[in-house]
Amino acid sequence: MRAENLLGGKLVLKILPRSLSDWVSIIRQGIPTTAIDALLRQTRFSQAELSVVLAIPERTLARRKREGVLTCEESDKLVRLARVIERAEEVFETLHRALGWLQSPNAALEGMTPLSLLDTDMGAESVLDTLGRIEHGVFA
Repeated sequence: MRAENLLGGKLVLKILPRSLSDWVSIIRQGIPTTAIDALLRQTRFSQAELSVVLAIPERTLARRKREGVLTCEESDKLVRLARVIERAEEVFETLHRALGWLQSPNAALEGMTPLSLLDTDMGAESVLDTLGRIEHGVFA
C-alpha cells in the first residue's frame, strides 16, 4: 500500500503527492491528524504503540487531534513510518507480513525490532537498508 494511502489519501492529504516537492510541502504545512486515524486503521496499531514508534507522547498526540494538525516534525515522523511500511510491504508482498517483520526482533538490526528504530533518521535508514538486503537475498 502506498504511503499516501496509509495516511488517508487525497481525502486527508488534500493532494496525492507525486514528487519529493509535494511531500515536502505536505510535511511543512502539517499533516491533518485524521492521517493518524487512517494509519491506525490500516496497521491495527494502538495509539500507544504509535506514540512509541513516533516518539511523540500520547498526551501530545491527543492534543494534536484536538488541534487538527501535526507539526512539521511530527508530520515528518508520520510520513517516514508510512514510507517504511510501504517499502516493507513491497518486500514481503502483504501488509500483514510486512507488519509482522517490522514488529519482530531482527539480528541484522542488533536484535532490535525495525519499528523501534523508526523514531530516528539513522534508524529508518538502517531498516530500509535491511529491507533492501532482504529483497536481494542477503538476509533471507
